[in-house]
Amino acid sequence: MNHIQHILIANRGEIAERVIRTAHKMGIRTLALFSDADAALPYVAQADTAVRLPGNSPTATYLNQELIIQIARDHGVDAIHPGYGFLSERAAFAAKVRQAGITFIGPHTDAIAKMGSKSEAKALMMAHQVPVIPGYNGTQQDITTLIQEGKRIGFPLLIKAVAGGGGKGMRIVQEPQQLSTELEGARREAEAAFGNGDLLLERYFESARHIEFQIFGDQHGNIVHLLERECTIQRRYQKIMEESPSPVLSDQDRSLMSAAALQAAAALKYDNAGTVEFIYIAPEEFYFLEVNTRLQVEHPVTEAITGLDLVEWQLLAAEGAVLPLAQDDITSSGYAIQFRLYAEDAANNFMPSGGPVHLWDQPVLPGVRCDVSVQSGVAVSNYYDPMIAKIIVHGTIRNQALRKMRYTLRNLCCLGLTTNKNLLLGLLQHTDIINGKYDTQFLQHNSPNTIMIHASAKEKKEAAVACLVFDWQIRQKNDSPLTHIPGGWRNNFYQGQKVTYHIDNSTFHFAYRQEGQSIHLLSDKGHQNIRNVMITNNQMTFEWDGTTHKVWLIKTNDQYWVQLASGIALSCNQADRYPIPESETTSSQYLSPMPGQIIAVSVTAGQMIQEGEPLLILSSMKMEHTIHATGGGRVREVLVTTGDQIDRGTLLIQLENQESDDAV
Repeated sequence: MNHIQHILIANRGEIAERVIRTAHKMGIRTLALFSDADAALPYVAQADTAVRLPGNSPTATYLNQELIIQIARDHGVDAIHPGYGFLSERAAFAAKVRQAGITFIGPHTDAIAKMGSKSEAKALMMAHQVPVIPGYNGTQQDITTLIQEGKRIGFPLLIKAVAGGGGKGMRIVQEPQQLSTELEGARREAEAAFGNGDLLLERYFESARHIEFQIFGDQHGNIVHLLERECTIQRRYQKIMEESPSPVLSDQDRSLMSAAALQAAAALKYDNAGTVEFIYIAPEEFYFLEVNTRLQVEHPVTEAITGLDLVEWQLLAAEGAVLPLAQDDITSSGYAIQFRLYAEDAANNFMPSGGPVHLWDQPVLPGVRCDVSVQSGVAVSNYYDPMIAKIIVHGTIRNQALRKMRYTLRNLCCLGLTTNKNLLLGLLQHTDIINGKYDTQFLQHNSPNTIMIHASAKEKKEAAVACLVFDWQIRQKNDSPLTHIPGGWRNNFYQGQKVTYHIDNSTFHFAYRQEGQSIHLLSDKGHQNIRNVMITNNQMTFEWDGTTHKVWLIKTNDQYWVQLASGIALSCNQADRYPIPESETTSSQYLSPMPGQIIAVSVTAGQMIQEGEPLLILSSMKMEHTIHATGGGRVREVLVTTGDQIDRGTLLIQLENQESDDAV
């Protein structure tokens, strides 16, 4: 048996941290890789050794196969763990690793290659009596053939990239007239993401659930499943929420689907961690989707209910050991739920929102686990996936797990950038989620903006008061040379000091007066007292008119970031005493809605455009976004070119001013 002593982790962030934890538990040394953008992330310091990959783009860093293998050789590692994502399902990489005499911690190369092609995977599953979705997965890939096959299958239709994953190259087509355009778009996206533009077509089910089974194999022919995970709640075909057991499966369904998962694993002679994914339509009706030949992001859900360490199982299988448990010895206890915290604006079509994390704080509770990629003071990069953390809770029953997740999210603090936390909190109070009655179209049928929780006027005022109290405390600490005069002293005692704060579209004007260790908010309706202020590690409590309030608060430059006890996070600005008039804005400017890279520009200076016409395409955090014209006009200037890296708010395109044109 091959005893692994030293591994290289060909991944980043919380993925690398997860592997490091188990490797160290097993007495295995770790070597981490980091790009320039990731140098300050926690996993770099947690590894025994870390090596820089110059640059930031995935191609130059975490997808640079030759460089990674050379680093492994130079440092004498025994094995490479690919994590999940990047090179984890690249058969060519696994083959190169093994050719270099290094153990690849994953399944054998042939299994990866067969499942790397969705068309080949589908054919293999059909040959082994695993139910598959009706569709087309042929080698004829010309547009004419694909259109003919699409019309034969019928609508709605799903286009998928043969080499795809994570929703890339995937489109839903509702009407025949959309098919040609969507095929071209899916092909372009697939070629950019995977270097392979081949597509397959499948019947699309309007209402379905996404359920997967964790499988494991060893090099001795043993294969087991470790039960299911429900992964139905998704946005852009990427998962947000996972849970186990599935709230919809009967014992009969679970038995049928687990048997199909084992058939799929046997067809591949599987020998490490993997996941067989199914689409579930109704009792005893389900279809094979794919096999992920790696560990999944959501594997902690399975670990929570089984008590097993799946990374440890991976390492043991790679060493040639027999699986630690047989099928009959694998049991499940309780209920587990995982939510993914993303750096994105759920209310704005899930736009990526990378940037600095000024404050990170997470609760430490029994049955709660946070796999995190950041810490206070580091930035979420625009070059990679927007996931910040995974929050996993375990309870005796589902309702208990939901309640624990709600409490955990309310007390988890990530200040400095926009996240999807308000959406996650909204999901937890939605009746369909509570009752487990949802499908993959949940976020299409329910607007994220209506699901997510929003700050009330009262909560916004609480946040503004917190900023006032914080500023008062800071002034108190900065002792005046005239120590007998309180901070903020005025010669007109009765008038009080005045300050204004802006939160979203709300403005709060305060007049207040300090008296000893308390302050009084002054208004026509009477005075309100604020006292008993305590600040510890960015947490502040204060008594406001007889009620104690607790907030997390950090101030950066002229901006405040506040999180209330409800879990809602708000950004606040103090108004200037002598504001400079804002310059007028016009609808003739197109600004970037997110940071990212320009991957295509469709217009030129002098060109006439019409409403709805595509202007350019942005890529950020693995997401492609097309900016369309909101009206007609003539392009005066295009200020970006393909390949440019831009920040949010960058001026992209300027149209000619209509008023000026009319005056000529």
